[in-house]
Amino acid sequence: MARFVLNRALKAVLTIWIAITATFFLLRLLPGDPTTLMVEGDMTPEMRAALLKTYGLDQPLLEQYVSYLRELLHGNFGISFRQIQPVTDILLDRLPWTLLLAGVAFLLTIAVGIPIGVYAAAHRGRWPDKLLQGFGIGGHALFVPSVAMLLLVYLGAKLGWFPIGGAVDPDTRGAAAYLSLAHHLVLPVASLVLVQLGPYALTLRTNLIDVLGEDYIRAARARGLSGRRRLWKHGLRNAILPALTLMGLQLGTLVGGAVLTETVFAYPGVGRLIYEAVGQRDYPVLQGAFIMLAITVVVANALTDLLYAVLNPRIRL
Repeated sequence: MARFVLNRALKAVLTIWIAITATFFLLRLLPGDPTTLMVEGDMTPEMRAALLKTYGLDQPLLEQYVSYLRELLHGNFGISFRQIQPVTDILLDRLPWTLLLAGVAFLLTIAVGIPIGVYAAAHRGRWPDKLLQGFGIGGHALFVPSVAMLLLVYLGAKLGWFPIGGAVDPDTRGAAAYLSLAHHLVLPVASLVLVQLGPYALTLRTNLIDVLGEDYIRAARARGLSGRRRLWKHGLRNAILPALTLMGLQLGTLVGGAVLTETVFAYPGVGRLIYEAVGQRDYPVLQGAFIMLAITVVVANALTDLLYAVLNPRIRL
C-alpha cells in the first residue's frame, strides 16, 4: 500500500512540476507587455523600468523561473499586476465556484449515466441501446462552449427559463439564496453533463455487456439468480471499474469544460478569472489559476487511481 501511494505521489509531483514549468514559459510567449496595462495614460521609460523591477520582470527569464519556484514552495503565487493583492486570496475566492460547478456535473454524470448504461446493456440491440450508441458517439464531437451558447440563447435569452449569467441573484438571503444558486447552476451544469454523459454511459454499457458474457455470470444464471440481480449485483460491480477510470481521466476535460462554461455564463469561477487575466496580461493570476487547476486535476486523478486499486482485488497494493 505504501509503495503504491508513494509511486502515485511521485508521478503527481512530476506532473505538477511539468505543468508549472510549461505555464511559466508559455505565458511569456503571449504578445504584449503587462506594464502597458498597469497604468493609465502615457508611460515613460523610467516608469516602465520601475514597474518591471518591482515585479521582477527585469531579471533574466531563468532567474524569474527559479525565483517563482522558490516562492511557490512557500505557498506564494505572487501579487496580481492588476488587482494589487495576493493571487492566493484571489484564487481562494474563485476556486470554490469552479469546484461546485465541476463537482455537481461530475456527480450528475455518474448518477444519470449508470442507470442509462445498465438499461442499454439490458436491452442490447433494441432502440434504447441504439439511441445511447448514437448519443455516446456524438458526445465525443460536442464542444462545451457551443452547447453552452445554445442553452444560453434558447433556454436563457429567448425563453427566459434560466438566468443567462452570474452565480446568484444579488440581495438574496437564506433559502432564497440557495434556490437562486441552484437556478443559476442549471445551464452551466447541463452544458457539462450533456457533453460527458453519452461517452460515460456508453463505456459502462460496453463494459457491462462484456461482463455479462463471463462464465461466472452464466454460472449465476444456472444457479437460478434473477436477471436483475445478475445485472446489478454481479455485472455492474465489475463493469463499473473501467468506467470509474474513464471518469478519472475525464476530470481534466470536465474542469477544462467548466472553465470554458464559466466564460460563456459569466460565472465567477477560475475560468472567468482566466478570461479577465488574459486581457490584462496578469501573469501571476494566470500562472496561479492554471497551476491551481492542474493540482486539482492531478490530485483527483491520483485519488481515482487509489480508489480503483482498493476496489479491484486483482491489483496488489
